[in-house]
Amino acid sequence: MTKPNIAILFGGMSPEYDVSLQSAYSVITHINREKYEPHLIGITRTGEWHLFTGDPKKIAGDTWVSPEDCMRAVISPDRETNGVLVFGKYEVWTIKLDAAMPILHGKNGEDGTIQGLLQLAGIPIIGCGTLSSALCMDKEKAHKLASMAGINVPKSVVIDSEEDKLLEAKNLIYPLFVKPVNCGSSFGITKVNSPSELPTAVSHAFKYDSRVIIEENIPGFEVGCAVLGNKNLIVGKIDEIELTDGFFDYTEKYGLNKTNIHVPARITAEKAEEIVLTAQKIYRALDCQGFARVDMFVAPQGKIVFNEVNTIPGFTTHSRYPNMLKAVGMTFEEIVNEIIRLGVESGA
Repeated sequence: MTKPNIAILFGGMSPEYDVSLQSAYSVITHINREKYEPHLIGITRTGEWHLFTGDPKKIAGDTWVSPEDCMRAVISPDRETNGVLVFGKYEVWTIKLDAAMPILHGKNGEDGTIQGLLQLAGIPIIGCGTLSSALCMDKEKAHKLASMAGINVPKSVVIDSEEDKLLEAKNLIYPLFVKPVNCGSSFGITKVNSPSELPTAVSHAFKYDSRVIIEENIPGFEVGCAVLGNKNLIVGKIDEIELTDGFFDYTEKYGLNKTNIHVPARITAEKAEEIVLTAQKIYRALDCQGFARVDMFVAPQGKIVFNEVNTIPGFTTHSRYPNMLKAVGMTFEEIVNEIIRLGVESGA
């Protein structure tokens, strides 16, 4: 019996390129190769596409781009091709795909761009589709849709030029968080404690996006839910981020110097059930499928407030998403292969 061909896309033109390499390495080394035939498609920082056939350790070490391991390749939007065009020295050939799994964090990967290409090509997407990826990446639109679904969201304003900053933020209560509307891994985010700090924070955020969202801080603590599934959803144990200083920025997310992550979260069973139901509601409201991590705040009086959805969360063996599912009895291998199964079956 022929095994389904699965494309794993990694790298990409995003500030989160390095994170993608580590996540992709973990996924690639835990795929059930008796069931699936992986084809590794790497995208360089400058946007070159390659079929990578070398040792996956080179992906983790960012030494994967080399003539002996790579051939130029692209996903064809042509539905008759239904896969990857590989450009050899003297010929071009096709690898038909049964599904594709983008492990591309941030812009040009998690925002619906790659998903749109796959949808156009008729290739089933492993994970969230075009619409949900775009919506979840856009913090403003995600919050508006969540609010319409009855979920609490932080008070905020969105600006598209630096001249708007003081006028638009005048009715918000400090401290504030200044964020690029479309960006991940806390790139471009600054916590602002007074109006005098706002101009610098806004200028910094505009380096990452053409729109900036300014949000009121939610006191309390942050929790996350690992959601897995299409119609029938599995939710891992809730995790809790305990910060000793600052906020959960890029350094803390990947270094945990001043942060402890508790799995399960230190909350009552009743509050945990409420958080799970809220996460499922957000997941469905934003049209998610396959897998995603839903992040929320728990305010001092117990109110749950939506933060964001990561449609391609960090996916190393020690990342938050798999660790929450491990806490309900799933191994990393089971998580990876269940996600792939859901994507393949969605296109069957």
